[in-house]
Amino acid sequence: MSNPTDASGAHQPETQTPEPSHDSTTATPPATKRSSLPVAPMLAALAVGALVGGVAGGGVTAGVLASTNSSSVVQAQPAAITVNDAEDATVVTGVVASTMPSVVTLQVQGGGTAGNGSGVILSEDGYVLTNNHVATLEGATSDPAIRVTLSDGRIFDAELTGSDPIADLAVVKLEGASDLPPIEFADSDALNVGDRAIVIGAPLGLAGSVSDGIVSALNRSITVRSSAVPEEIAEQLQTETPEGDTFDFWDFDIPGQEDAPNNGGASASQTISLPVIQTDAAINPGNSGGALLDDQGRLIGIVVALASTGGQNGAAGSIGVGFSIPSNFAQRVANELIEDGTASHGLLGANVTDSINDAGSDVIGALVDSVTPGGAADLAGIRSGDVITTFNGVPITGAVDLTAQVRTLAAGDTAEVVFVRSGNAQSVTVTVGELQ
Repeated sequence: MSNPTDASGAHQPETQTPEPSHDSTTATPPATKRSSLPVAPMLAALAVGALVGGVAGGGVTAGVLASTNSSSVVQAQPAAITVNDAEDATVVTGVVASTMPSVVTLQVQGGGTAGNGSGVILSEDGYVLTNNHVATLEGATSDPAIRVTLSDGRIFDAELTGSDPIADLAVVKLEGASDLPPIEFADSDALNVGDRAIVIGAPLGLAGSVSDGIVSALNRSITVRSSAVPEEIAEQLQTETPEGDTFDFWDFDIPGQEDAPNNGGASASQTISLPVIQTDAAINPGNSGGALLDDQGRLIGIVVALASTGGQNGAAGSIGVGFSIPSNFAQRVANELIEDGTASHGLLGANVTDSINDAGSDVIGALVDSVTPGGAADLAGIRSGDVITTFNGVPITGAVDLTAQVRTLAAGDTAEVVFVRSGNAQSVTVTVGELQ
């Protein structure tokens, strides 16, 4: 049997006791019926693209996107929308024309390095949602200098409102902004495989770049390695260094500094698990934090990563396998970051492994190795040897899948859990604890 992990995809001490839970103070988007068809872990052979990686148990190893340079960044240019023949314009043309003003480009400096990425406007007064690894230069700085360029060419200074390394999301606030066009959120739980997916962002600093594709898969899980996880959380995400190639979020090249920088309060390297939408729309370094849109121009995801066939630090670019954080999850985290500066995440309190690696298991899922006494799983009646197959309606194929889904919940939220014990399926309601 492989080393146990908590429902975080990371190895957990069996003596861990979860912190008291509380209800989220913000409303989450409405839930809808999800597919019950399991998605087997088929992409494990893909190498990490762009600049980041990790070991994905039942999920996918992916590269988080960012264009970086230790001394400078690409200056964003106004993103003009050219329509030469309106009568022959496509759906994509209409989406871009209506939504481009809600997508921005960020230039970030701090911690001896710099980088650029993308973001989306949340409010008329200038709140912008992007990735944590963009806004903090993957933990290089807790006080970044941020410049945000709008599609019309206006440039604003911005301050970091709050960041969440567990979801890889951050909110920044533009100084002196008003009457900005907020992006419209769609219900990502209502998506279907095959739905149109349109990306707007700044790959390689080329602001206002557009690509078009479809939703390739839903309820996918990926792992990435982050050095931006605070030490107090990292203690709950203890993990051994994966065998083989490992990557960081950023390919820093800082004179006199051998390792990737961090802000002093971050762990050297931890694995985080993310639930994602997979798309074949082209995304590349610099698209991080940008918009994944439906055919009505509504936000269905925040671009976060791509898979690549390249080797270590091989940013080979798009191969048609890209990932975005679902809009429902992103919206909950953004609301909490604006209100409190931090966001909460669920904790199941169960050490789990991939059942597919256990010779005694006859069903795919997350095999419970042990539960934390008094934790969420224990209180719900989940026991060692159970195989969790569904969490909140989402099929679970392994530890990474379970972790990613648990983390989408705020502390104190409830979830329906289906597990198999001695060949019999059972269902229980779990009230998750809090990761902290």
